Amino acid sequence: MELIKKNIHIDRVKCKAATQITLEDDINITDSRPDVYQLIEEQGEIVIDELRAVADHVYVKGKLEFRVLYLSDEDVRRPASMEGSLPFDEQIYMEGVVPTDGVCIRKELEDLNVGMINSRKLSVQALVALELYVEELYEEEAAVELNSTEPVEFCKKTIDLAGLAIQKKDIFRIREEIELPGGYPNIFEIFWQEVRLEDTEFRTAEGRISVQGQVRLFFMYEGEGENRPVAWYETTLPFSGVLDCQGLKERMVDDIICGIGHKEVEVKPDGDGEERIVSLEVVLDLDMKIYEEEQTEILSDVYGVTKEVEAVAGMGSLKQLLMKNTGKTKINGHFKVADGLPAIQQICHSECRIQLAEVRIVEEGLRITGAALVKSLYGTGDGEVPYDSIAGTIPFSYILEIPGITQDGTYRLETTPCELSVTMLDGTELDVKVTLTFSGIVFQHYEEPMIRDVKVTELDPQKVSGLPGIVAYIAREGDSLWNIGKRYYVPVSQIREINEMTGDEIRPGDKLLIVKGMT
Repeated sequence: MELIKKNIHIDRVKCKAATQITLEDDINITDSRPDVYQLIEEQGEIVIDELRAVADHVYVKGKLEFRVLYLSDEDVRRPASMEGSLPFDEQIYMEGVVPTDGVCIRKELEDLNVGMINSRKLSVQALVALELYVEELYEEEAAVELNSTEPVEFCKKTIDLAGLAIQKKDIFRIREEIELPGGYPNIFEIFWQEVRLEDTEFRTAEGRISVQGQVRLFFMYEGEGENRPVAWYETTLPFSGVLDCQGLKERMVDDIICGIGHKEVEVKPDGDGEERIVSLEVVLDLDMKIYEEEQTEILSDVYGVTKEVEAVAGMGSLKQLLMKNTGKTKINGHFKVADGLPAIQQICHSECRIQLAEVRIVEEGLRITGAALVKSLYGTGDGEVPYDSIAGTIPFSYILEIPGITQDGTYRLETTPCELSVTMLDGTELDVKVTLTFSGIVFQHYEEPMIRDVKVTELDPQKVSGLPGIVAYIAREGDSLWNIGKRYYVPVSQIREINEMTGDEIRPGDKLLIVKGMT
């Protein structure tokens, strides 16, 4: 007697840990940069240089790279920038991790604050959140058929599965060249820039993944000429392409994490030798998981007719896709310039960052609360302070609907801003509108009894002699043809045939004739 088994590939989180790191230091302005008169704004990015696991601990080495935009302390207040980094080296406790584990990390710069000590020194404070986790792939062996030379009965049940079909990392390169429109001065130096992704989408097809979205590029620069004019330019660059993905089939479900791994902005001369071409290269890091949803029939019980056949069962850990869903909500707010600060003459650039406060599983789905942090760089027309920035937060609460979710569900959620609109109401107030997109994929983990083996022994003669050869049986509540046949060692098909039944349904009170020994 042989069990035919099927391997089911399941992924799960083996262990995880989270921590917050506070970074602070005083940074000197480099000699090549002008003195600071007033700070305008700052930006930062976390870079991980080393991630190494030992027994129950992970060593994380990295740095916070930051840039500061400020007004120079010169006769003419001109915008300038400086950059620096704050290193960190942490040992984080993570129970269960071993040196051979591949540790993944999610990082977030929760807060960055730059203050001015004097014209040549700045104080930098930051709060960095790190989430570490180890994923593992394991296989569940599910018995799907039974080969036997002996008369044996078995029944099946259908289970819903989300098996991991493909797991891989890849990159997607974006290369664009932008020529400055007429009326813009030639570029001498770009001193401030922002590159961000918008509306990135992935679509799966047979053997390939289509990628599309757009990159928003903003840069502020010093132009050529005696007056060294300050100018800025912003544009949106659509991109699309196709990635080969061997083994990908129609109707598989993708879970793809996408982020900017590398970006480079370079100034090049045009055909006339003038510095008017901006070359942009962006490399997207893609961490891809592709799941195959399927309904699989597995053996649920077995019994013998001429021998004692016992199913040896164990609990299997399985995973099913509950839902992949996307929702949007619009939020808005008004930001006012603080008293004493220069009025707004022109908005140069606006950006939005999402800070989540809590994601909680509720009856309807995922309740997401947090705030949109919006910052606008603007020109003032004031010779003393020609540029400044204004920032504010807009709180939000949203439920991403996931019918059937339970507290045992696991999820991955992305919250991204799109369609940011910042307009002037007057010189002291801005109207801010932004659409937030919530994309979530939710899985349900569950335990399922599964047959691991079968034990075959001879029937107990005493037990066999106690069974009647023929029985007039009256069905009771909870009875089925299966458990009746198992009780009397009679095939289910034989019960149907003798009682002239076309199906397996019986009701309490039904009379059945059970005849032993007809096989």
